[in-house]
Amino acid sequence: MVKITGVYEGELHCVARHEPSGNTLVTDAPRDNQGRGEAFSPTDLVATAFATCIATTMALMARKHGHELGPVRYEVTKEMTATPPRSIARLAATFWLPASARAVPAGELERAAEGCPVHRSLAPEVKKDIVFVWET
Repeated sequence: MVKITGVYEGELHCVARHEPSGNTLVTDAPRDNQGRGEAFSPTDLVATAFATCIATTMALMARKHGHELGPVRYEVTKEMTATPPRSIARLAATFWLPASARAVPAGELERAAEGCPVHRSLAPEVKKDIVFVWET
């Protein structure tokens, strides 16, 4: 169990604290939803969690096969629904995998990505696209 504490500061800003580490982060509502867009929005954090969970889960799979994954670059975009109620419609992530990642048996990293806890936790109606670019 992990405890996260926080406070709503007003003006659509929140501060959250990860109790085990003491790290903090701030959120702000996006500009298209009455905010100033000065920090990650809560749904931006979902997109961030999606991409970082995939990267971490792939690294764990690589370790399971006796390899370190090496540097993986990623990009994730988030699209919101066009009509109310407001929700995430689509997450699209691209991962650039180093050539060294080819040491992991074919298909294992892709299966790990689709099996990451965040991917599995998102509502089925959220479209989840993942692209892998294998560097040479």
